[in-house]
Amino acid sequence: MSARTTSLASSPDFLKLWAAETVSVFGFQITGLALPLTAAITLSATPAQMGVLGALETAPFLLFGLFAGALVDRVRRRPLMVRADIVRAMLLAAVPAAALLNALHIEVLYVVAFLVGIATLVFDVAYQSFLPSVVKREQLADGNAKLETSRALSTVLGPSLAGGLVQLVTAPIAIFVNALTFVLSAAFLGGMRVPEEAPQPAERPNVWREIGEGLKVVTRSPVLRSIAACTSISNFFSSAGGAVFVLFVTRDLNFSPSLLGTVIGVGGGGALLGALLAGRLPARLGMGPVIVLSSALFPLASVLVPLSTPGLAGVILVGVSQFVIGLGIVVYNVVQVSLRQAITPHRLLGRMNATMRFFVWGTMPLGALLGGALGTLLDLRTTLFFAALGQALAVLPVLLSPVRRLKDVPELPDER
Repeated sequence: MSARTTSLASSPDFLKLWAAETVSVFGFQITGLALPLTAAITLSATPAQMGVLGALETAPFLLFGLFAGALVDRVRRRPLMVRADIVRAMLLAAVPAAALLNALHIEVLYVVAFLVGIATLVFDVAYQSFLPSVVKREQLADGNAKLETSRALSTVLGPSLAGGLVQLVTAPIAIFVNALTFVLSAAFLGGMRVPEEAPQPAERPNVWREIGEGLKVVTRSPVLRSIAACTSISNFFSSAGGAVFVLFVTRDLNFSPSLLGTVIGVGGGGALLGALLAGRLPARLGMGPVIVLSSALFPLASVLVPLSTPGLAGVILVGVSQFVIGLGIVVYNVVQVSLRQAITPHRLLGRMNATMRFFVWGTMPLGALLGGALGTLLDLRTTLFFAALGQALAVLPVLLSPVRRLKDVPELPDER
């Protein structure tokens, strides 16, 4: 076992952060299934209402993403994460409480989904910005890989766990279980003893100036700018394909819902393998080459889906596609997030992470709209080919930038 791995495995603060993240992501899988099932089954929601509910869950990332970065860089991050966990627990507990009082309506779910989305946004930005306070710069890839292992495991085990829980105790009560996971996460975070220096307050705080600093740190860095462009393009076209993926495999390939769930679970296996490899690959190949190669996996794997035909061969091709995509996403995310954390001054981490999240998530609803339109105007298979070819463009920003030449974690730039 390497010294790096031993150090993290014996760090009480990192282990508590890891435990907090683990229970949170498993809880997130429960809500990801239980909240829409509450709307669909308990409240008999219409398709339009389901669409509004889904949009409200991610709307905070677009509406408040840049503001969240300014907030995170003004305060200590660990207490902020604890408060976000407590807020999420209280909000989710309101759903089963309303159900028990016969006061549960779709509007309640709208409010809960939107406010939980805000708290999740704050938690995610603070969490990515807090890790460099817990581990050394050279341990970031290893730390992110361990955290991604939990996330990958949750994608493999979480949906079946959530489905069984919903079947056993109903969807609203399953949401209460998720609320308890956020309480447990807050307890783990509260037990950490890592010293965190309080940010120096500006003489005249100006949120717009602080947001501008976050935009500048991303747009003026060739490395961060190219990573933002790569991820944004990839998310745009993957969302276009994702908009018609389920329709294609169920209608054109005749997948049953259970078969589709199994095949999607294969992607979780690829994600788990990616989490195990992501901490080791940069040391062997270099950070930059790993980012370039992992981003190239997305279009290569995505094109397998429209090449599929009904039958066993189609099942295998779609399964391989999901596995490779899951592997590539985790390796790409672990390495590029670690690189971003390493080259950004500590006082700007929150704004950098929020700005990146704003850029790379902002393209997703646009891509989904395009995919739906193309699927209507053309056909599903052609739309998926278009999306796969478009994803190939995402490789260019990192391939044609200084990223491809990076071997090790670069020196932190001068903050002046």
